[in-house]
Amino acid sequence: MISVKDEKLLKRFGENLRNIRLSRELTQEQLAFNADIAISQIGRIERGEINATISTVSALANALEIEINDLFNFKKN
Repeated sequence: MISVKDEKLLKRFGENLRNIRLSRELTQEQLAFNADIAISQIGRIERGEINATISTVSALANALEIEINDLFNFKKN
């Protein structure tokens, strides 16, 4: 079986999420509450441990009051 999990991409996505969250002066707990997502999931996404679903990405963007594509506005490398 071929693995499609791109660990570098997940880490960069998580770093970008963290940077946006911090620029909005939100804690992980506040973001989790606003997005109706478990706080542990926010941490795992920010650390690049899990691959967020499209629905989760949408909820995060809504909670951060940004466009979805802003969460993907980073260099892969």
